[in-house]
Amino acid sequence: METQQPGPTEWNEGRHGVGPWEGELPTDEHYDSQLLVDGDRRNVVDAYRYWSREAIVADIDTRRHSLHIAIENFENDANIGTVVRTANAFAVDTVHIVGRRRWNRRGAMVTDRYQHLQHHDTVGELMAWAREQDLTVVAIDNTPGSVPLETAELPSHCLLLFGQEGPGVTEEAQASAKMTCSIAQFGSTRSINAGVAAGIAMHTWIRQHADLSRAW
Repeated sequence: METQQPGPTEWNEGRHGVGPWEGELPTDEHYDSQLLVDGDRRNVVDAYRYWSREAIVADIDTRRHSLHIAIENFENDANIGTVVRTANAFAVDTVHIVGRRRWNRRGAMVTDRYQHLQHHDTVGELMAWAREQDLTVVAIDNTPGSVPLETAELPSHCLLLFGQEGPGVTEEAQASAKMTCSIAQFGSTRSINAGVAAGIAMHTWIRQHADLSRAW
């Protein structure tokens, strides 16, 4: 029976990362000298083991997509960390937080250190910024008149906008968006978790526009 080898995004030594560098220490500038000595226990893919945070961000910047994510933060911030972590996994350009500046970063699992974040006080401020950047805003919410995400053609230069758990995308945001897309559901619940919805929508964009040969 053939034994499966770990993939490039899996841990080399279980879930705790890798120990100190074995052998002569490399001198390439992207390495972090302290991590080489102490080991690297961070939640990063193997290709970035022992790299400094600055070097990782710089490298991701060469791979980022023309996709932006925005999430409203007026009431409940429980899902923002999950959205940031997923955005990092898909090399999203920037995650935009709309409303309150503070949010619970626990769910991000430290990925916010490698992901560009931008704050906007109001929906109007976000929309003005999107127009300046020539980004098409697509809201994600299961509301009457929405376009099924499963059949929608998402713009390549796109800002996907998500609302709060419960109330969903605000009326102001939906009115300002180019279109609203819904995610097909077949069970009894009225809605799915906002963090899950964001992951589904981001992956839909990835399937339509990303160069999959560059994936880890």
